[in-house]
Amino acid sequence: MTNDQLIDPTTKHTTDRFPKQEQESPGLTDAMSPLPDHGEQSYRGHRRLEGRRALITGGDSGIGRAVAIAFAREGARVAIAYLPSEQVDAEETANWITDAGSEPLLLPGDLRSERHCSELIEQTEHAFGGLDLLVLNAAHQRDRGGIDQIPTDDFEVVMRVNLFAPVFLARAAVPLMDAGASIITTTSIQGFEPSTNLIDYAMTKAALVAFTMALAEELGPRGIRVNAVAPGPIWTPLIPATGWPDKLPDFGKNTPLGRAGQPAELAGAYVYLASDDASYVSGAVLPVTGGRSL
Repeated sequence: MTNDQLIDPTTKHTTDRFPKQEQESPGLTDAMSPLPDHGEQSYRGHRRLEGRRALITGGDSGIGRAVAIAFAREGARVAIAYLPSEQVDAEETANWITDAGSEPLLLPGDLRSERHCSELIEQTEHAFGGLDLLVLNAAHQRDRGGIDQIPTDDFEVVMRVNLFAPVFLARAAVPLMDAGASIITTTSIQGFEPSTNLIDYAMTKAALVAFTMALAEELGPRGIRVNAVAPGPIWTPLIPATGWPDKLPDFGKNTPLGRAGQPAELAGAYVYLASDDASYVSGAVLPVTGGRSL
């Protein structure tokens, strides 16, 4: 006898080949085909983050939008940081936060700026009266033809967005955080299984694993937990903005589940790590990779 309540993860979301497409970085949601699923219609909150105050970088789209929607439906107040060019996406995310009964805080700016990172923490603390959840999610990546084809200016963007900004943000946030607060980084399967054409991006994601573990060791005695989520191939605006249109038809096909993941499939991992359900979890890297091993 079969159980009609079970959902087959291999077919839960589209298994079709993605059409060839390309966008300028950082990419926008409405230009994607097909559109990603951020859990707009599916995520059901259970008030597990009631009253908590969160800042999510890259919260306008992709994984960040899915986390913002989930946090808001779990009862958190949510601030999202994003580039000014992503305003349209940010406003759409804000609409979903409002729909969840929370007043969103939109914070545009460039994470490459140390000053802006400090101001993000200050503005969130001022608006919410504190900061309990810091999700370090924003990232930049580009397809690299080889080590001799990495432009210095774009290499610096990758390093500053993916590595400098998390340090700047955590440095400013930690003095404001109390016991029970939580920091969650977004690393990647690339930090463990690097692709040659994403070498600089993979370097930063491996470094974030070390950052997560070291910071968890430092902040544990203060009751502040630090963890990471390691996504596999997830269908977000970052993908068509990476510069590999010919690779998109097979994107995600190399996973045991045979397809790319959707941002909505990451939300529960972040909620778990942010919640009291994970009170004894710190220094962990939670893989959401479609079955690919870290």
